[in-house]
Amino acid sequence: MDSTLERGRVRARGTRGRVVGVAVVVLLVVAVAVGCANVRDGGPRVPVVGGAPDAGITGVRAPSDATGGTLRVVTGEVDSLDPQRSYLPGVWNLMRLYTRTLVTYSTEPGRTDELVPDLATDLGTTPDGGLTWTFTLRDGARFETGRPITSRDVKYGIERSFASDVVVGGPTRVVDLLDDPGNPYAGPYQDETPGKLGLASVETPDDRTITFRLRSPQPDFPYVMALPSSSPVPIENDTGADYGRDPVSSGPYVITTVDPVTGIVLDRNPQWDPAADGVRRALPDRVVVRTGLTGVERDQALLAGSADVDISGTGIQAPTTARLGEGTGGDVPLTDRVDELTNNVVRLLALPTDVAPFDNPACRAAVAAVVDRAAVQEALGGATEAVRTSQLWPRGVDGGPEDPDPPADPAAAEEALAACGRPDGFSTVLAVPDAPTSVAVAEEVAGQLAGIGIQVEVRALDAPSFYATEVGNPDRVRANGIGIVLATWTADFPTPGSFLVPLVDGRSVSLVGNTNFARLTDPAIDGLIDAARAAAGDPEAARAAWRDVATAATASGAYVPLAESRVQLLAGQRLRNGVVMGPYTSYDLATAGVR
Repeated sequence: MDSTLERGRVRARGTRGRVVGVAVVVLLVVAVAVGCANVRDGGPRVPVVGGAPDAGITGVRAPSDATGGTLRVVTGEVDSLDPQRSYLPGVWNLMRLYTRTLVTYSTEPGRTDELVPDLATDLGTTPDGGLTWTFTLRDGARFETGRPITSRDVKYGIERSFASDVVVGGPTRVVDLLDDPGNPYAGPYQDETPGKLGLASVETPDDRTITFRLRSPQPDFPYVMALPSSSPVPIENDTGADYGRDPVSSGPYVITTVDPVTGIVLDRNPQWDPAADGVRRALPDRVVVRTGLTGVERDQALLAGSADVDISGTGIQAPTTARLGEGTGGDVPLTDRVDELTNNVVRLLALPTDVAPFDNPACRAAVAAVVDRAAVQEALGGATEAVRTSQLWPRGVDGGPEDPDPPADPAAAEEALAACGRPDGFSTVLAVPDAPTSVAVAEEVAGQLAGIGIQVEVRALDAPSFYATEVGNPDRVRANGIGIVLATWTADFPTPGSFLVPLVDGRSVSLVGNTNFARLTDPAIDGLIDAARAAAGDPEAARAAWRDVATAATASGAYVPLAESRVQLLAGQRLRNGVVMGPYTSYDLATAGVR
């Protein structure tokens, strides 16, 4: 979390300094007091919006065009308010209120995983299969300072992600796609190009045109442009590592107060022109975000009526799940306020193909055959918390392979052990993040493997460094004899390529921050990936090609998918115009209102 979020601040610059900390304290104390009074009286006194289960998935929960009021948001950690530094989907949802990008996610119910133009007039054009992309900016978009947003501002925002010594923590997809390994760009703060022309692979011939020249074709590039890290930043207001203290808005709201007690307050941006923004509804007059709350505290706030939306993306906690059959005091059951969805987070086993005996496909097949996904599902909390999956394809992405949901087959597993020359089994190490649920799943899997003679040492490793250094370093994995990695995997955006390539492309294996946990290096699979990318111009053909990639990768036995997380979102009692934003696993703040 930025130091500014720990200290708090009050902005007072021109029309942007409209809120004082005391006012916000009063606002939040009143809200909490109302919620507490509701609980003491045995039922809420605030209006309870009716609806039906899953009303916000393919429809709009409590439709309303009314403006005004204060939208009250709760969440857990906020890593940074700097759009180039945040890597939390919940914060990205918040950023939809004060950052705009060339393209962004749709607000249309049931289609929120699709892109629509935002600052740009279209989704970008590519004349060469995704190697070169050009966008044209629309007229009328301005920063909160009143200055028009130009293509150079978009380029500068992207350049900030290259300054790894200053702007730390956000996505680096643009670096991977746009940097020249032979002449790396160090970012705008160390720019030594003649005339400080900046990143050579991004061209801005005029104020409205921006062209990207990628290192290799990338059909998913518009999704990279939808990340907040690709939003414009005015160079004259950039304060480097401190930019998160006072990010300049390009959206309908400006951040006016940040305080660890009173929260984050956003007020209307008078420079925002709704005619130049076809995405954001901007219904509330103010948005107040209380941060640092636990899951139970967030649920209590929603139940008590002191919060309208939880943007953390984790959904309700087990104690709240147990209450779903209850009414709310207004004859509206809690289930009518719940939207349930999977969140594209897949839990899987990775079997490193360069660690014996899993360099033998038959040994990998033994593990895949003996796994009992139903038991794993129970270890994860049952059907309300997870859905079984045997495919490398999240349910939120259309067009995946059919899932046969195979049961455990110990006989087939023993045959595979014999085929790999280990009929009596063997010993190995299963690495897992040191977190209670993950360890419980690891121990369940270890017990299943013991049934066919595979003796597993469950090794719980430091959770914060698990992916970066423990299993992200292939040399370290081999040196420690780790034969199985229990990992959770999701993609930055909802496309099959974004999910599959980091896991299964043999050319993606790296010595630092490796995400191909199984070190799957199969030229045939790499060729299927190239074919899928080449088919990007034909959506149906592309989906079929990506299915071939997923099927081949699953057949290799290098990965054994187990389950996908299920999330139940609870709408606040006042929430209007609630649309479930699939990529962020929450209600979309761009549409939400309270009247």
